[in-house]
Amino acid sequence: MSQQAPVYLLSGLGADERLFHNLKLKHPSPKVIKWIKPEPAESLNHYAQRLLPQIAPSDQPPILVGLSFGGMVAQEIAKLIPVKRVILLSSLADTRALPWHYRLGGFLKLQQWLPFTLAKKWPVPGYWLFGIQDPEERKLFNSIVQDTDIHFLRWSLTQILKWKHQAQGYEMVVIHGDADKVLPVPQHANVHVLKGGEHLVVLNRAEEVSALINQYLD
Repeated sequence: MSQQAPVYLLSGLGADERLFHNLKLKHPSPKVIKWIKPEPAESLNHYAQRLLPQIAPSDQPPILVGLSFGGMVAQEIAKLIPVKRVILLSSLADTRALPWHYRLGGFLKLQQWLPFTLAKKWPVPGYWLFGIQDPEERKLFNSIVQDTDIHFLRWSLTQILKWKHQAQGYEMVVIHGDADKVLPVPQHANVHVLKGGEHLVVLNRAEEVSALINQYLD
């Protein structure tokens, strides 16, 4: 019996493994890739290269599961090493689909001066944006917001707005809610749309998301 391909999880923008807390994956040892401090003016591709030491050598190419910004980084990693599969959760597969208001914000460089410190003091708008209603999820979200490095947040947003990418030839799976206010559902052959799902389906629709991911871990 062949060994399962290694699985690596990449979390969302400024977040960590806590967003994967509700997932129940049929894999013996999924690992979370930790975000590292970006270098000044570092590109997303170069940043992805510096994450590679966290991927251990293996007989089989890894499966990368990327949430939101983590899905974008996963696709950059897949340009650097052979991968078995990339699974996108609430992410972007083609930068041509980036909403026009994001492009306008990038042109105006809004991400460089938006008062993100205010979001730490008043996270309520984030509940609406990310589709968080459950009190326990709000508590977790508040904790992640408080721990977010604002420098990393500004750098990440800049990289998203500068990113030029179209889905590559590797196998890709898309899991996305059709009520996502942050990113549109990617147009892709292998897309699973969760009706009524918002951006953080990984938290509040974890049972469905887990079942879909598990289909692709063999």
